[in-house]
Amino acid sequence: MDSELKCPQCGSEHVYQDGSLWICPECAHEWNPEATAESGAEGSQEQGVRDANGNMLADGDSVTVIKDLKVKGSSLVVKGGTKVKNIRLVDGADGHNIACKIDGIGAMNLKSEFVKKA
Repeated sequence: MDSELKCPQCGSEHVYQDGSLWICPECAHEWNPEATAESGAEGSQEQGVRDANGNMLADGDSVTVIKDLKVKGSSLVVKGGTKVKNIRLVDGADGHNIACKIDGIGAMNLKSEFVKKA
C-alpha cells in the first residue's frame, strides 16, 4: 500500500480508503485524517462505541449477536441472533468493550464488531 497511515485506534497498517474515510479492517474503525488532525485526540474519544453497522451504542441498549461466538474456556457457544438486553459499555484493553449478561451463559464481555443494535 502506498499510504503510510496507521489506524489511530489499534495501530494496524492494513487500512484502506473509502471515499474521504479511511477504514481499518481489523478493528472496523473509520476516520477522516483531515478531521482528526484538526480535532486532535479529543475527537476520537467522542466517537464512542459503534456496532457492526456503525450505529452508536449506549449503556442500557439491547443488541443482537450477528454470528456464532465460542465462549473462551468453555464448550458453550453464543448463537447468532441471540438478543442481549441492558448492555454496559466498558473500556476493555483487549477490545471487548461491552459487558452484559446472556441467558443460559451468564456474565461476559463482547466486542462491538460482533453485535448490531436491536
